[in-house]
Amino acid sequence: MQHDHQIIIAGGGIGGLVMALTLHQIGIPCMVYETAQDMRPLGVGINLQPNAVRELCDLGIDATALDTIGIQSSEWALLGLNGAEIYSEPRGQKAGYKWPQYAVHRGQFHMLLYKKVLERLGADAVKLGHRVIGYDKNNDKSVTARIETADGTIISQKASLLIGADGIHSRIRAQMHPTQPPIHWGGTIMWRGTTRMRPVRTGSSFLGLGTRNNRVIIYPISQMDADGLATTNWIAEVAVDPAHGWEKSGWFRPVEIDSFVHHFSSFQFDWLDVPAMIKAADAAYENPMIDRDPLKCWIENRVALIGDAAHPMYPTGSNGASQAIIDTRIFAKMLLQYGITTDALKAYDDALSAPIAKVVLRNRNDGPFGLLTLVEERCGGIFDDIDDVMSQAERTAFMAQYKAAAGFAMETVNNAAPLIEKGARLMPV
Repeated sequence: MQHDHQIIIAGGGIGGLVMALTLHQIGIPCMVYETAQDMRPLGVGINLQPNAVRELCDLGIDATALDTIGIQSSEWALLGLNGAEIYSEPRGQKAGYKWPQYAVHRGQFHMLLYKKVLERLGADAVKLGHRVIGYDKNNDKSVTARIETADGTIISQKASLLIGADGIHSRIRAQMHPTQPPIHWGGTIMWRGTTRMRPVRTGSSFLGLGTRNNRVIIYPISQMDADGLATTNWIAEVAVDPAHGWEKSGWFRPVEIDSFVHHFSSFQFDWLDVPAMIKAADAAYENPMIDRDPLKCWIENRVALIGDAAHPMYPTGSNGASQAIIDTRIFAKMLLQYGITTDALKAYDDALSAPIAKVVLRNRNDGPFGLLTLVEERCGGIFDDIDDVMSQAERTAFMAQYKAAAGFAMETVNNAAPLIEKGARLMPV
């Protein structure tokens, strides 16, 4: 049965664009409908775990491309309130992974994906200024997407499948699960920005510093220039009483640095001055740390959710974008196995929805940053020797459990067969 498009993708973010590239790779025509009327490099830093980088490499987006919009991470470390080390480990290839881990500028990565989609699928593969607002299930093995254009006109497009990649405010998710609870906010406010500065420690380290209620995350997202400076991403977080609710309007709202930098006045060490770093930023943005309660399933008939539409999660695990990439690849793997059928969607849902629900809840409970919470509970976050507070074995086991749950344990990534074999194509029915 031929339809207007074999697969419609609602949303042209990271997940939607990687889905388009993956479907093209296996020979399935698709169309992306994106609400924005123009693509711009929005956002600050994100991390790409080795399991996601492996999939990007299999899509032909390798280190040569990623080095232009980010930097390979070599260390992940947690530090207490006095700057003393709680835990550190090598990351990416320095840890023994076959693929690197990257810290990248989210907007530049997004634009890289967008350009690849236009190059490979054609200039009309992404319809900007088009929001998918809902869908209708048909009796002829198809689904009809209802789409609002920039001038408010509602059009309909029929397809074999509809993929909701439309983010935390997904219209597709809302129709699929009309009784879902509202967005969940646990009480943490984040301020984000970037500063040109000399990287600390290894030069490509990811640092988490402080306690659950008052912490800073810092990592470079560019190569160092001739002066030894790199664009450094920082996230400054404070926990408040969530009973007050989130009343500020806007998402990623620009704010004056002086309105929040005082929360981090004590974070000054001989190797890092956090208040000075924050004040040196060109701009700062405020938003709540939010997610949604996990869903029991991500599919309905010929409609499926991926990325933040399926599993919005706190950024504490640095794996939101990585999981969106993995979603697309497992979805395509199931299409290769079962064809463009509801069986493929069920296999995708069976593979991911339950285990990723657990990751969402782990991240809500601070994910790998839970070590900071344990140390705070035991000593207030200030210590001379971490071994007097928590053994090395306990710290290592804590991190291993999180990486295993999130799907990027080294042995799992290194030893797994490719999700999509080279040259694999869906044979036409």
